Amino acid sequence: MSVELAPGAVGMAQLESLYRSASPFHIAPDAMRAVEHSAARLGQAIEGGATIYGVNTGFGKLASVRIADTDLVALQRNLVLSHGAGFGKPLAPQIVRLVIALKCISLGRGASGVRPVVIERLQLLVARDVIPVVPEKGSVGASGDLAPLAHVAAVLIGEGEAFVRGERMPAIEALKMAGLEPMELAAKEGLALLNGTQVSTALALAALFDSWRLAVNSLVTTALSLDAAMGSTAPLRAEIHDLRGHRGQIDAARTIRALLEGSQIRESHREDDLRVQDPYCLRCAPQVIGACLDQLRHAGQVLLVEANAATDNPLVLGDGDVVSGGNFHAEPVGLAADAIALALAEVGSIAQRRVALLVDPALSFGLPAFLSADPGLQSGLMIAEVTSAALMSENRSLANPRTVDSTPTSANQEDHVSMACHAARRLRDMNENLAGILGIEAMVAAQGIEYRAPLETSAALKGAIARIRAVCPSLHEDRQLDGDIAVMAALLAAAPLAEGVEQCSIGEALA
Repeated sequence: MSVELAPGAVGMAQLESLYRSASPFHIAPDAMRAVEHSAARLGQAIEGGATIYGVNTGFGKLASVRIADTDLVALQRNLVLSHGAGFGKPLAPQIVRLVIALKCISLGRGASGVRPVVIERLQLLVARDVIPVVPEKGSVGASGDLAPLAHVAAVLIGEGEAFVRGERMPAIEALKMAGLEPMELAAKEGLALLNGTQVSTALALAALFDSWRLAVNSLVTTALSLDAAMGSTAPLRAEIHDLRGHRGQIDAARTIRALLEGSQIRESHREDDLRVQDPYCLRCAPQVIGACLDQLRHAGQVLLVEANAATDNPLVLGDGDVVSGGNFHAEPVGLAADAIALALAEVGSIAQRRVALLVDPALSFGLPAFLSADPGLQSGLMIAEVTSAALMSENRSLANPRTVDSTPTSANQEDHVSMACHAARRLRDMNENLAGILGIEAMVAAQGIEYRAPLETSAALKGAIARIRAVCPSLHEDRQLDGDIAVMAALLAAAPLAEGVEQCSIGEALA
């Protein structure tokens, strides 16, 4: 069934659904009428002899060059072909599908001057599983994601390459297989397709969907570690967090409290807590993870606005004027991506300290060194902790901001750019690293809880351990752990690790 999208009012849950599935979509009929109206206004302006950037002028530094009316169609084709200058591996198909959906939403605002047929053809590409081959590198995030979007637009005119049911082929063959003809772009349509922030936004949204899930799962691994370390739940008391007032912190403390409810391990030392104060990686987990949840939630609000925005140039305004502006500048997306990166680095940093605590007999209160059955003869989880430190360090480096690295382009016409595209793209690697850190923490904490037998953890955490043990057996003697770490990372990235965890998707968190 085709998903109906109402430009300006598309929700985060709809966007995540489009990303995680291959569902076809269509722009709501009311919006398509507005699209038709804006195309008519643009036609009237051209017929009236107006000089309009990118419609009957050159582009960028060549904006002062007037183009003859007889060359307007050729201008758009040349624009698409010349801008298809990307580099690197193709973006994943689910990213490209989301890019196309976001482009249709943007054009569907009725301010771009394109004909409805342009949106309809983009929708058909997704519906018939024709996915343009889009090199991942080449955008500086202003004037929009020009190079990658040109590779999307090229397929519409039968140029470039596309995947059809996973097979890579020339675009002209892909269109033929899908029962489509190459289309001729009218005035402004090539520019409307290339100008915009849809690639940066799609990459940032995709990363956010996965980042939120990992951050929520870090609350589960925190609870597991807290019980394995026989830590105190006193710092989780609701009033402490209410007195500060941050939503993320309050939510994080409540979730960890609920996960630990009914733990025999906790009850065994409630009246005589083993340490006056736990290390910060346990005691301050709600404050740190909660702040990261708030950061991700804010980034989600920014990206949701951007997903619904008209970001090409020039725009056909409500009074009929066609005005050149700067909505293609992806600074909001770049800053949101940098914010997500900081949150990912911090969630991983504090998780790694919990891993280090649990394998250190000086800190773990009675657990064997490196959670080994025979320390010395066996190394246990010693090097798993080292791997978590390596992943943490890499994420710290990747968290350096990208938006401050502007460089002039296009003969200094485009003299400040956002770098949003690779600010967002690097989040994919950070999510992968964080999944590895949390996967290792879950392994280590589950092993620690098992050493507390015959005392049992809570029902919720026993359920989490059952999920862990379904893919990663207890460590009774040394074995290679790379496979275990890989399956644990996949488990943490795929779904909530425990029952009853609230707001498991960013869409739920923003609702």
